[in-house]
Amino acid sequence: MAVFGLVSAVAGFVKVRYLQDKAIIDNMVFRCHYRITSAILFACCIIVTANNLIGDPISCINDGAVPIHVINTYCWITYTFTLPGQHGRTMGTEVAHSGLGNDNQERTYHSYYQWVPFMLFFQGLLFYVPHWIWKNWEEGRMRMITEGMRGVSTASPAERKARHERLAQYLYDSANTHNTYSFGYFICEALNFVNVVGNIFFVDKFLGGAFLTYGSEVLKFSNMNQENRSDPMIEIFPRVTKCTFHKYGSSGSIQKHDALCVLALNILNEKIYIFLWFWFIALAVASGLAIVYSAAIVMMPTTREAVLKRRFRKADPADVCNLIRRVQIGDFLMIHLLGQNLNVTSYGEMLHTFINMLDEGRPISGDTPSAPSTLEMAPMYPAIEKYGKETET
Repeated sequence: MAVFGLVSAVAGFVKVRYLQDKAIIDNMVFRCHYRITSAILFACCIIVTANNLIGDPISCINDGAVPIHVINTYCWITYTFTLPGQHGRTMGTEVAHSGLGNDNQERTYHSYYQWVPFMLFFQGLLFYVPHWIWKNWEEGRMRMITEGMRGVSTASPAERKARHERLAQYLYDSANTHNTYSFGYFICEALNFVNVVGNIFFVDKFLGGAFLTYGSEVLKFSNMNQENRSDPMIEIFPRVTKCTFHKYGSSGSIQKHDALCVLALNILNEKIYIFLWFWFIALAVASGLAIVYSAAIVMMPTTREAVLKRRFRKADPADVCNLIRRVQIGDFLMIHLLGQNLNVTSYGEMLHTFINMLDEGRPISGDTPSAPSTLEMAPMYPAIEKYGKETET
C-alpha cells in the first residue's frame, strides 16, 4: 500500500481536465512526452526503490569467511560480473547458473543497478524540459484569450457574439506578429523528437550497448524453441552474478573470496526496460511523424487549408483558401490552437467574424499590429490579478 501511495503521487501528470480548466497549447504527441512518459519514468523510479517489493536488492553467499552484510555492501557499491561464454548452457549440469563458470574467461561487469533509480528520475526530467520551455515561451497567451470561451458556454447569444468579435478583433489586430510564437512551438516539438531518440542511445550506453536490440532480441527469444533458447533478459539483467572480495589473512597474505550474488532488483529492471524499449520506439515514430506533419503545414499552404477545412466545416472553401493566403504561419498556429480550445460552434462563429474583418479590410490601429491591452480585454475577461503564476503541468 505504501508503494501504491508513492506511485499515485505522480498520477497528476496523467489527468483529464475539463476544457475550461486549462488551455490546450500543444498536440497529443507533445503531451505524451511530458505527461505520460515523465509519469511512467517517475513511477518506475519509485518502484525500483521500494525494497518491500523484492526484499534486499542484492544478497550474496560465500564460504563464511566474510560477514554477509560486508559482502553484500561491498558487491553492491562496487560491481559484480558474469561470463558471456557461459550463457545458453544447461543449468544444473553444465553450469550452476546462466553466465557463471570458470573465472578464466572474458567477463562482463555489472554496476548499472546502482544508478537505475537516478537514471529513471533524470530521464523523467528530460522529457519534461521541452514542455517547460514551451510553457514559458507561450506565457499563458492561449489561456488568456480563450478564458470564458472554453468548454460549454452558458453565456447569452449576445454575450457570446461579443466575445467572438473581441477574439476575432484580437487576431486581426495582432496579425503577422505570431511567427516568434510558432517558432518556439516548432523548436520544442523538434526537441521532443531529439530527446526521445537521444534517450534511446543514452540508455543503450548506460546498459553497455545492449538496449538498441533488446526488444527485438526478446521478441526473437519468445518465438524460439523452449529447449534451445537463451533468455536475452538474463544476459543483460542477470539474476545471479559473481563477486570477488579480497582481504588480508592472519599472516598478511592476500586472500581471495568468491561470492554468488542474487540481484533480485533485476527482476524489476528487465520488465521496466523491455517496456521502455517498446514505448520509446513508438514515441520516436509518433514524434517523427508529428515533425513531418508540422513541416508540411509550414511549407504547404494546401495542407493548412485541409487542416482548417476539417475543423471549420461550415465555411466556404473559397473563404478558407483566402484566409490561409492572407495570414502567416504564426497566425495559422494561433488559429489552429484556438480550434482545440473552443467548441465547434464558437470556433466557427469566431472564424467567420475574422474572415469578414479581413474582407472588409478594416484599418489596423498603429503602425505595428499589437494585442489588445488588459483594459481593452476587461469586459471580456476577468481581472488579470486573478491569475497567479500557473503551477499546473
